Amino acid sequence: MTQKYCIAIHGGAGTILRSTMTPELQLQYETGLQNAIDAGYKILEAGGSAVDAIEAAVTSLEDFPLFNAGKGSVFNNKGMQEMDAALMDGKTLAAGAVCGIAHVKNPVQVARAVMEHSGHVMLAGVGAEEFARAQGMAMEEDAYFYTEQRYQQWQQALKDDVVQLDHTVKEEEKTDKKFGTVGAVALDMNGNLAAATSTGGLTNKKFGRIGDSPVIGAGTYANNDTCAISCTGVGELFIRSVVAYDISCLIDYKGLSLKEACDIVVHDKLVEIGGEGGLIALDKHGNIEMPFNSEGMYRACKTSEGRNEVLIYK
Repeated sequence: MTQKYCIAIHGGAGTILRSTMTPELQLQYETGLQNAIDAGYKILEAGGSAVDAIEAAVTSLEDFPLFNAGKGSVFNNKGMQEMDAALMDGKTLAAGAVCGIAHVKNPVQVARAVMEHSGHVMLAGVGAEEFARAQGMAMEEDAYFYTEQRYQQWQQALKDDVVQLDHTVKEEEKTDKKFGTVGAVALDMNGNLAAATSTGGLTNKKFGRIGDSPVIGAGTYANNDTCAISCTGVGELFIRSVVAYDISCLIDYKGLSLKEACDIVVHDKLVEIGGEGGLIALDKHGNIEMPFNSEGMYRACKTSEGRNEVLIYK
């Protein structure tokens, strides 16, 4: 029997409503998701590793300006980008992460380099950027990260003196929240799991704020014995709940299925403390879960058994 292989990705969760989405914009989002899932799946199909697949998928999402990661990253309070990313190998439990990094085209690639070449797990700020340059990573000037939509969001946030979740329209603050993060989880032909997450954080964020994305066990986790997880949501609450590791523990210690573990964490434990968002999860048997407790989540999955889904709403 051939080992099944599969991949799932997300482009963020939140209050994503059909009523505020044009057909043209929806098609752009769906195309971005499909291109990313195809990039990762192609590697798995050719016998490549889960780590290679998630790196390719997240790189594709970072290069797509509509998602809050890489090129589409939001502006911080100083009018710059501060990006976070993490990557974890479920086979070895090796992990790499960067936070508060600027000028790097693809933070997920730097996170992998941290895992493989630094002897550390997490590098931050100027030092992380220095490491990226030393590793020969693609760097970009500030202009590369400028998108009109993100700039206008920042201007509005400055005017209102608020920190915003990826995208907020002033007139509809309660109906247009998106937690901008991208991520991928994969299972390869050799039965290895991997997870990666990347984000530009919050619009108008100050003081070097870091969310859950680069925190191993909170926003990103992978273990061949249990599952691979990438989260998107209110980062502070995902850190406090150690969401990704909690799901792994429920499977490991209580013998729950992936679905049962995800449902308890996303729909019960997070909801109790006001933790809005979602995640993508994959277990060693190739089961995929993409739960969220918000209105929607940009998500997609593709399996060797022929499943290919690109979804946005509930």
